[in-house]
Amino acid sequence: MIECKNLTKDYGPIRAVNDVSFKVEPGQVLGFLGPNGAGKSTTMRMLTGFLTPTSGTASIAGFDVREQPVEAKSRFGYLPENGPLYPEMTVLEFLTFCGEIRGLSGNKLKAAIDRVIELCSLLGVRHQTIETLSKGFRQRVGMAQAIIHDPDALIMDEPTDGLDPNQKQTVRQLIRSMSEKKAIILSTHILEEVDAVCNRVIIIARGHVLVDESPAELHARHPLAGAVTVVPAASTNTAALHEKISQIKEFSKVQIQNGSILVIPKKATNAMTELIKLQKNQNLEIAELQPVRTRLDDVFRELTLPKTIESENTTN
Repeated sequence: MIECKNLTKDYGPIRAVNDVSFKVEPGQVLGFLGPNGAGKSTTMRMLTGFLTPTSGTASIAGFDVREQPVEAKSRFGYLPENGPLYPEMTVLEFLTFCGEIRGLSGNKLKAAIDRVIELCSLLGVRHQTIETLSKGFRQRVGMAQAIIHDPDALIMDEPTDGLDPNQKQTVRQLIRSMSEKKAIILSTHILEEVDAVCNRVIIIARGHVLVDESPAELHARHPLAGAVTVVPAASTNTAALHEKISQIKEFSKVQIQNGSILVIPKKATNAMTELIKLQKNQNLEIAELQPVRTRLDDVFRELTLPKTIESENTTN
């Protein structure tokens, strides 16, 4: 549905995007991540036809964005960062305008407006001018115009940037509700958004794609992936418990931390299962087993550090 082939963009001597290729199929919500200046927005602008690539191609539903721009653009919805809205228009006037631009008229236009107003929870503000709306409502109006023609592909640049937690949740629920049948690209700086709505992640830095995998695979890169904190019972000798747990060959590291025991498993080992088995077989007095919660921020930071990128580029 969405495809980039070897997309490259130069600004004079500066290469902002370097040979980026990927596909997005219906049912996929791709989180497109990267630090500031990584090339995310440039890639998305080339993909949507707002920028001409130095080399490479982009297509939507098989239509080349440069060679067949009308056909390609009719098949996706686009919510750019700081999406342009006409503040003097009411929500209803603006959506009518956008629907007509998309070729809708008569009953089809009315049905489309009613559908997006309901989907984006805009019923109560449909007669208000856009300039009187909160940022959260303006973002919903931007989303409504992007989906008014019910496109098969949706491309969004920072859709929840600047929204409060309640507003973010509303937008995420909307994205999830549309994700089953559409191919969606979501550019974001917010790593929690990846866990909330995405089933695939691409991380880009300095114009290069570093990672293309699932959120679970990304979490598995964390040095504490699958780790468990063992909280001994009050009557338990922590050192003796540590010694018993250390004998399990499936654990790569077992160490005492603040009266508890941190257990880091080897790959393909479920630490929780092994610890429950050990507790049952040896009647160990354990008060609690706590899975260590890993943060994608840590993985992201490690992957996008300049030294990491330079090392990978040298290898490649």
